[in-house]
Amino acid sequence: MEPRYHFGFCGLSDCTIQDKNPDEPSSSSTCAHEKTTNMTPLSAPSIDPTAIFETFRGIYGSELLTAAIAHFDVFGGLAQQPRSLDELQQDLGLAERPVIVLTTALRAMGLLQMTSTDKLELTPVAAEHLIPGGEFDVGNYVSLSANSTGVLEMVARLKSNQPAGLSDDGEGAAFIYRDGMKSAMEKFRLAEHFTLALAGRARNVAPALAEAVPLQNAETLLDVGGGTGIYSIGFVRKNPQLTATVLDRPEVLKTAESFAQQYNVSDNVRLLPGDMFSEALPPTDVVLLSNILHDWDVPECQELVRRCAEALNPGGRLVIHDVLLNDKLDGPLPIALYSAALFTLTEGRAYSAAEYESWMNNAGLATAGPVPTLIHCHAIVGTRR
Repeated sequence: MEPRYHFGFCGLSDCTIQDKNPDEPSSSSTCAHEKTTNMTPLSAPSIDPTAIFETFRGIYGSELLTAAIAHFDVFGGLAQQPRSLDELQQDLGLAERPVIVLTTALRAMGLLQMTSTDKLELTPVAAEHLIPGGEFDVGNYVSLSANSTGVLEMVARLKSNQPAGLSDDGEGAAFIYRDGMKSAMEKFRLAEHFTLALAGRARNVAPALAEAVPLQNAETLLDVGGGTGIYSIGFVRKNPQLTATVLDRPEVLKTAESFAQQYNVSDNVRLLPGDMFSEALPPTDVVLLSNILHDWDVPECQELVRRCAEALNPGGRLVIHDVLLNDKLDGPLPIALYSAALFTLTEGRAYSAAEYESWMNNAGLATAGPVPTLIHCHAIVGTRR
């Protein structure tokens, strides 16, 4: 999930959303650019769009760096002595998740590094240029944007450890759903617009995922939090014997139903409305969690992996498809910045392969991978023992 500004545009300058009532479906299309009745086959793109995503997410690097310098004095503090992650967390008065997001990005920028005793310290470039009052200090220059809207919003998110609110009063969440939470996912027009926005990335990545994870011997797939169903559509087009079930919120599944019809796979794609944290998951050969776990904090991720593993038939597979941080949580920079985007909009962040594999192993799965797909995503497969 990337968009910081949402629900008002589809990304094309000559397109506007007609939305008189956000809770009611409309007989007209959201916009001529996003919804068509004659869709091309779900094929792989001829040019990799990853660079576009990296450029778009770059703004989070500026915001995190400015926040670290102007609002948290990270470099001035670490100039006194190296600190463990727990110690830095206490120094800054932040929870664990925001500290991991912040330090992962600063390490990926080459400004912090870990000592042999697992303490964070300044790198040479940070020591020369970011210690307040130093001869070559450029912190004041960076701090010129300290009061910009984006930086102040990032600081607020870091301090609160909460995603951006759906409403002006800060209540609810724009991009995630849990029982009892005010969410855009419960409003048809907002859910439709957001789901269609994510479909742009999914159309590029889904063919690569279907190629990377062979499912020719599987009969059933459960796509948990499947959104548009694009990843399921990619799998059933690659594996015609497969029947996929997309589990998501009822308002979201209206869009998934439309996509299944447009791609002519309605006979192979079923829709299951429900809450992935409480809905009884049907037994299946394969469970897919594609770009889902990064929306949630560690306890919720562990619980969801456990529930998915329990739904697998003997020999069944859980496929986690997501971006991956380095196991040392020191990059790569594009993923560290995407993690910051996730942090501000959801209750999660980006995770490493080691983190995902540990959750899968604890759930009784033997892991293999990761296998790259597209736009920084990888697939990790866990097989029920």
